Amino acid sequence: MMGSTMKVDVFELIERMSALIRSEERKKCSELGLQSVHLQVLDYLSRCNRYSDTPAALTNYLGMTRGTVSQTVLLLEKKGYLKKTVDKIDRRKLHLTLLDAGLLIINASREADIFKDARALFNQESYDDYEQAFVGALKALQKANKGQSFGLCKTCHYFTASELGFSCGLTQELLSTNDSEKICQEHIPV
Repeated sequence: MMGSTMKVDVFELIERMSALIRSEERKKCSELGLQSVHLQVLDYLSRCNRYSDTPAALTNYLGMTRGTVSQTVLLLEKKGYLKKTVDKIDRRKLHLTLLDAGLLIINASREADIFKDARALFNQESYDDYEQAFVGALKALQKANKGQSFGLCKTCHYFTASELGFSCGLTQELLSTNDSEKICQEHIPV
């Protein structure tokens, strides 16, 4: 049977969507002459409030070392994307503020066509439960990506399960259980 209906692990779907998002982020960063961490810092600063605009909060949010965050903030400050100011009440505390040049970078990075296209594809469908919604979101991202989907074998259109075991409808080859649970570059979402 083609594309058997197996229960899909939502966390695997989230991981795949994250990989597509990271890939798009890397492309956008390359266009902008930045690294992913730079864009993550600028994005955070564009969304945090005045209680969370400190290097310590940024470090916690990103889950990175203080040294990495410190070096990143220094570089972004030199490029004119953010500024540091000393807290008026507690002089030991620094606040990070996004400057206009940093805001321009954030706005440029949010204009990714893949997300506009994926949103349009996703909104064409209706979903009854969260699993269908995640599967739909992943399919929309994969279609908008216009590339190989690299999804889990067992979630592929060509995946076939029978009493004899698993096989690939594309290659006509038998698949082990281990193969069926790994990522395949020939993946076509069900």
